[in-house]
Amino acid sequence: MITKDQILSWLSLAAAAIDEERDRLSELDREIGDGDHGNNMSRGFRKLTSVVAEHADADLSEIFKSAGMALISTVGGASGPLYGSFFLKAQAEAIGKEALDAEGLGRVLRAGVEAVIARGKAKPDDKTMVDALLPAVEQYERAVGSGKDEIAALEAAVEAAERGMRATIPLQARKGRASYLGERSKGHQDPGATSSYIILRSLLAASAAPKS
Repeated sequence: MITKDQILSWLSLAAAAIDEERDRLSELDREIGDGDHGNNMSRGFRKLTSVVAEHADADLSEIFKSAGMALISTVGGASGPLYGSFFLKAQAEAIGKEALDAEGLGRVLRAGVEAVIARGKAKPDDKTMVDALLPAVEQYERAVGSGKDEIAALEAAVEAAERGMRATIPLQARKGRASYLGERSKGHQDPGATSSYIILRSLLAASAAPKS
């Protein structure tokens, strides 16, 4: 089971990791976008941790809702609505819950990714965050379906996210500001896929930590 405390730890670890990688994320974004992805994400996740702390006594649904609203209201560009939609859709899979088993976590992740796809209208190989998120969720579901626990499944998911992130490098962008560059968008790693990988890596770290 992934407890509420571990979910809260996930969001805090993600905020710290994004802040640490802020300059790198912005540099990746400068190559094919506005150059503000790192700063926007760092600001958004700082707000997220502050808001979520105010709802720490609530169930996971309320925590996810507060996380999503914080990102939508704070993160500029497309990233805020996309990541916000991830958490807002995830809330429907966590109503009344204080913990998630392997299948429950899978439903939360699947709902979040489907919301990102619906909001951004992106497909695999469009050079977006979907290229990290979707293979991660698919790999997680396969691992759980084969009898793996949530930690082993998350390990497989993070590996898939990293592969998907790196696979964006040779792709031509088909969505967002990067798509305006056409062929020139090739050869650069997508910043959204990179921040998605960081967030999933943080989920693994929080889930694998000893329960208090």
